[in-house]
Amino acid sequence: MLFENKNMGPIVILVLINMSAALAYNCLPRDYGHGSIVCVCNTQHCDAIPRVQKVEATSYIVYTSDKAGQRFNITTNKFQRVKRDNKRGYFSKQGCKQQTLKDYPMSRRKHYRSVKKLWNITQKTETETKEILINQDVTYQSILGFGGAFTDAAGINIKSLNKDLQNKLMRSYFSDDGIEYNLGRVPIGGTDFSPRGYTYLDTDEDEDYTEDLLLTTFQLAKEDYSYKIPLIQEALKLRNNLLLLGSGWTAPKWMKENRKYNGNFAYLRKEMYEPWANYFIKFLDAYRNHNITFWGITTGNEIYFAMGLFKIPAVLWTPEEIKDWIRLYFGPAIKNSSYSNIKILTNEDNRPTLTHSLDTVFSEKQNLEYIDGVAIHWYFDHDFNAYILDETHHKFPDKFLLYTEACNGMAPLKPVLLGAWERAEKYAKNIFEDLNHWVVGWMDWNMALDLGGGPSYIENFVDSSIIVNATGQEFYKQPMYYAIGHFSKFIPRDSVRIYSSQCNSEVEVVAFKKPDGGVVIVILNTSDSIQRRSIVDAVKGQISLELSSHSITTVLYW
Repeated sequence: MLFENKNMGPIVILVLINMSAALAYNCLPRDYGHGSIVCVCNTQHCDAIPRVQKVEATSYIVYTSDKAGQRFNITTNKFQRVKRDNKRGYFSKQGCKQQTLKDYPMSRRKHYRSVKKLWNITQKTETETKEILINQDVTYQSILGFGGAFTDAAGINIKSLNKDLQNKLMRSYFSDDGIEYNLGRVPIGGTDFSPRGYTYLDTDEDEDYTEDLLLTTFQLAKEDYSYKIPLIQEALKLRNNLLLLGSGWTAPKWMKENRKYNGNFAYLRKEMYEPWANYFIKFLDAYRNHNITFWGITTGNEIYFAMGLFKIPAVLWTPEEIKDWIRLYFGPAIKNSSYSNIKILTNEDNRPTLTHSLDTVFSEKQNLEYIDGVAIHWYFDHDFNAYILDETHHKFPDKFLLYTEACNGMAPLKPVLLGAWERAEKYAKNIFEDLNHWVVGWMDWNMALDLGGGPSYIENFVDSSIIVNATGQEFYKQPMYYAIGHFSKFIPRDSVRIYSSQCNSEVEVVAFKKPDGGVVIVILNTSDSIQRRSIVDAVKGQISLELSSHSITTVLYW
């Protein structure tokens, strides 16, 4: 049976309709009673999304996924032309709420004023069809990409499948007929999603206080050889422009004041500042020996979050301490090595930490030269604090902002909810918000977990975009997978965000100009009703859309 949740009455009719819609677009649906469906991949079947083919200039393509069961439903249509001599009047009576002047950098405010004067945008009533206005001449940040993490847990789950299913899962993420991930985060040593705590300088007897300041005993762990390296090599075959970001969780116990892997007040001992910097170089060397090179490296995972009483392995820093560590040890170690071109990202913690930490770290002018970007996690993001991203961008405009971790299902929530559309919407809303506030890319956490949301040796179980059922030899693509895919599949690297008018809290919009000249517009409808929108691009014309309730839509044209 395709559906394990057999509710009676009208719900059965609705589910069957959804099943038909999903099957028509190559998804094998299953309803677990959490609001929407998962798409099942097994030995006989796994849905695919062919790479987008360019259409003629008079046409556009629409991809839709929704709570009702559509997954990348494809339609094409023709533009409706807007007469050039009527554009002034057309724009004066149509339109959504415009972005404010402060949303534009100083260099573009003059252009903004001219656009606003021409279009004279006003807010429409709820009963009218709102317009989404696109201006390809107003540009913002360039996009780096989208991806997920090669954790031990992901590797354990992927490797629990037969070879055919392993290949299907990897293709689902990285191939041209998948969602085309082009970023991968690689933990340096163990994380909370490892089968055990470990670093690359542990002894077999786990002698906590054996010090090796010259790192002569450094060696990769069995998890690297069994899970990370093989899957990274496979991903690189599928996506040759994959960029890898290395991120460290914990230093060896003997380097830390608390002599533990976890981050409970786990400061690094001052005499270990230099060995800890050199540890990263050793990691890059070891992976290079397996023909794996890194685009970027961070100064450490959640270095401030570790202040609390948490079991997650970590090294704790104060902003003053990491400022000095970067300037005196980490920055020079990287720049004086054969990895001098690698991108260095700092912070790698939650949004509220940005203001104070970056002001402190960048108060050292040398650190401005060492640091290329800022890594951010999503766990304390709220609509009211998105301004922090704008402030950070305007303070440090040459430092890119990259989201490097997100996941649903953290305690006290149930870790895994198969088919939970609200978790897809939560992902999508965060990606919309981030991209509209100068962020250049977004990365999911574990690429695959089991039905319980693990393994995690500290039992920090969460949800994942793909859930593996090893016993049944199948895996499930969650709605979250498709939410990310509406961005990662269609917004290639070096796309540039362009102006799109913002309508209301129920319909969110972000737009991009691709390197090949195409335009990508992603729209999120979180309301319980159909929302009617018209996309108006002065260069191209008008597109009329009916956005199904609780849907994500991607529109493409050239």
